[in-house]
Amino acid sequence: MALILNIETSTTNCSVSLSKDEETLVLKEDNNSGYSHAEKLHLFIKDVMDSAGISKNSLDAVAVSKGPGSYTGLRIGVSSAKGLCYALNKPLIAISTLEAMAHQVNASYGLIIPMLDARRMEVYSAVFSYDYSSTREIKAEILDQMSFKSELENGTVHFIGNAVEKTKTIINNDNAVFIEGKLPSASTMGKIANRKYQKNDFEDVAYFEPYYLKDFVAIKSKKF
Repeated sequence: MALILNIETSTTNCSVSLSKDEETLVLKEDNNSGYSHAEKLHLFIKDVMDSAGISKNSLDAVAVSKGPGSYTGLRIGVSSAKGLCYALNKPLIAISTLEAMAHQVNASYGLIIPMLDARRMEVYSAVFSYDYSSTREIKAEILDQMSFKSELENGTVHFIGNAVEKTKTIINNDNAVFIEGKLPSASTMGKIANRKYQKNDFEDVAYFEPYYLKDFVAIKSKKF
């Protein structure tokens, strides 16, 4: 019976949950376009633990969304998770951001393509079957009219994530189902985290780094 704290900060949604086995007990999240993770994350962790009436020492593990996603957001989430694991001497579990987001889709057929917005017409995406098994690895790709052509030719494809809005402007196919208004959330991390916990699939707390997918590019200020 694993009690796991789940942390998701890969996008503007600052999200924390406490799960027991595969059930989410408490969830707290806030989607603020200002990226307020640094101010809110530790408060959310405290609120979640207080709501459950459980001390941090009672945790069996800490799970964190590893990316891809916002460089700054991932750094904050992973740093916080590693700090907790080190202080509490608990194992660290890394969860694919896109895999966890795929679990927000409840489908009995077809494919699921979770996608995160990147620069301009670029997206980070992966492909899963309706039962959440991976059928294509994570990629960074430029959207065009041929994007996901082979997947759409074979049946229904459920698109989910903050890149759906711009994808809709490019892909016009009767097999495409666009699920809007969804971001990665700690609400769907517990099931994956529990299965990894049962397999002792843990990360090295000292050396683990987020999965950025692409190198961070700093934008120089135009001010002199």
